[in-house]
Amino acid sequence: MSIGDGRTLVQEIEGHLLLAAAREEGRTAAARVACRPGWMTDTQRDDPGRQLEEEYLTLARTSWRRTAERAEELREMYETRYRALRQRLVAWCVLGGALLAATGLLVLAAAREMSAQ
Repeated sequence: MSIGDGRTLVQEIEGHLLLAAAREEGRTAAARVACRPGWMTDTQRDDPGRQLEEEYLTLARTSWRRTAERAEELREMYETRYRALRQRLVAWCVLGGALLAATGLLVLAAAREMSAQ
């Protein structure tokens, strides 16, 4: 199993665990709401309970999708900024190297001139 396969497997497991947790939270919320009206039978409580569970799951998925989209936007923004900073750093390093080389050449030329005199 390669590293990429391992990451994919871990992501799939995390997704299943998140989904299972959201389903359980939805069932719990639905059970709390459905048990309030004491006049309802168990069968009558099941249908609104299932509807509330599905609604909760839909809201959770929407929230996860928005979070993932925002994370992607932020990643792209930071990568763009990082590239610009890296290019600026490389430019400064090249400029510094050129100045250092020019200074070395000037010092060498001056040393030769002094030794020629």
